[in-house]
Amino acid sequence: MRRIRLALILTAALAAAAAPATAQEGIRRAGQFIDVWNNRGGNVLQMVQTRQELASSGRTVRIRGYCRSACTILTTMPNACLGPGARIGFHAPRIQGTQIIPPYVDQIMGNFYRGGIRDRWFGGWNRSMEMQVITARDYVRMDPQARICDSLTRPRR
Repeated sequence: MRRIRLALILTAALAAAAAPATAQEGIRRAGQFIDVWNNRGGNVLQMVQTRQELASSGRTVRIRGYCRSACTILTTMPNACLGPGARIGFHAPRIQGTQIIPPYVDQIMGNFYRGGIRDRWFGGWNRSMEMQVITARDYVRMDPQARICDSLTRPRR
């Protein structure tokens, strides 16, 4: 009974955490590339599903402009690269219109991060109501497995 109640609370919190944006906002498919432009994030579970679709697409996913909130879990896909001018923004997941951080959502997000990004996430970004914005180059310094796109066409180290 307790597990069922916890599952219901978690499901409700995740559903309520959706921002007006959808996980598909700013995603454009063009030939061999998929561009993620100026994505504000949105519902974490929707973004996890979008991530699975993009990762299995067989195309290079170029993250350009800004990528905030739930969008940040796309940065660690094996087929993703960051545009040289990209800005990545982290903040605590929260129920839309509140400062309530739903249980477990930050853990779900944190499981997608690596290296210094993961350290910073669990070191406080996951509880910050303020957007913590870093450049693509700073991101790669903190997560050397991440890649900057070469002339916004191919991933490079």
